[in-house]
Amino acid sequence: MTFRSEALDQRLWLAIACTLAVAGCAKKEEPAAGSTPAATGTEAAPAAAGTADVGAGALEGQVDIVAWPGYIERGETDKNYDWVTAFEQETGCKVNVKTAGTSDEMVSLMTQGSYDLVTASGDASLRLIRGGTVQPIDIARVPSYANVDERLREAPWHFVDGKHYGTPYQWGPNVLMYNTSAFKTVPTSWAVVFEEQKLADGKSNKGRVQAYDGPIHIADAALYLMAKRPELGIKDPYELNEDQYAAALELLRKQHPLVHRYWHDANVQVQDFTNEGVVASGSWPFQVNTLVANQQPVASTIPVEGATGWADTTMLAANAKHPNCAYRWMEWSLNARVQGDVAAWFGSVPAVPAACQGNALLGDAGCATNGFDKFDQIHFWRTPEAACAQGTCVPYSRWATDYVAVMGGR
Repeated sequence: MTFRSEALDQRLWLAIACTLAVAGCAKKEEPAAGSTPAATGTEAAPAAAGTADVGAGALEGQVDIVAWPGYIERGETDKNYDWVTAFEQETGCKVNVKTAGTSDEMVSLMTQGSYDLVTASGDASLRLIRGGTVQPIDIARVPSYANVDERLREAPWHFVDGKHYGTPYQWGPNVLMYNTSAFKTVPTSWAVVFEEQKLADGKSNKGRVQAYDGPIHIADAALYLMAKRPELGIKDPYELNEDQYAAALELLRKQHPLVHRYWHDANVQVQDFTNEGVVASGSWPFQVNTLVANQQPVASTIPVEGATGWADTTMLAANAKHPNCAYRWMEWSLNARVQGDVAAWFGSVPAVPAACQGNALLGDAGCATNGFDKFDQIHFWRTPEAACAQGTCVPYSRWATDYVAVMGGR
């Protein structure tokens, strides 16, 4: 997403509508693919850049996808953002989308066995792989895989035991978003959300910061401690021994009194920064760009400690009922036009670098704005596992249980 007003005017009205609505827009489920889309005009998805002949059998007529809100658009919110309609017209595969607000929800939905694909973040992908919920893919059936950013082609959250479990989709950093009225200079450390302190506006940060409500937020605490307490010996925020893990939990318990809300709904966070006096939080470029478009005093940074981040992968269900349409969608999703349009809408970075140039919606500065050059500063979400470089680490099941307690003040 860029700051270009023509791409964000609709986002401003969407944010206003969300503010007035009882339910957050990010929780809204996409309509079924059979519904009538809005007119798409000349900026619809790429009819000229179609899919190759990648199928291995007859197309089944539909594909069912679990996705993050905003990841699969058909022009109903803004007619310029539609990368579904042309795919359906070309392939005859109707796209049905079920949105999920958290990685845990995605894992739960996929284990039900009703979906073909999922746009999984790294804190879900290994769980899906280890659980046999998704299957390896044949990248020969996805010719555009050759165009994927080389930094992502064999990333450890989807390339396991020499096998590809999906196609990279989009990625981005978890930035520190802050209110420029409360911070007269750019904050340089995550300390502003982890430790009580007086801010430049003369007020405490207590009750004015937010934290992500997923267990993966433990990694944010561990990342901060890598720099704050080097004696702990943390080398990887997703591989923590018992002592390192205990230190991260203690930091999060101390953070609890500071937290206004544990968030996962992006539009709710936009409302909180607009109306509820929240001044700092880990966030996504989507919220930052939306608030800037709405003329709110907001900016973002990656502090000296670095940042966690997400790199999402389109993964194929082990029992997919529509595998040929699913393969067609994976190929379509790597088209440079589609990649750029998704990045423009979501505020993410394309998995295909060619998308960074020549996209009318993203703009030539869009990838830089959304963090393309920050890749090496990001510790991407990855499912914590017991087997690790240290020998034995605390597994995700513990993270999930203990973080619920932290959010409850225990």
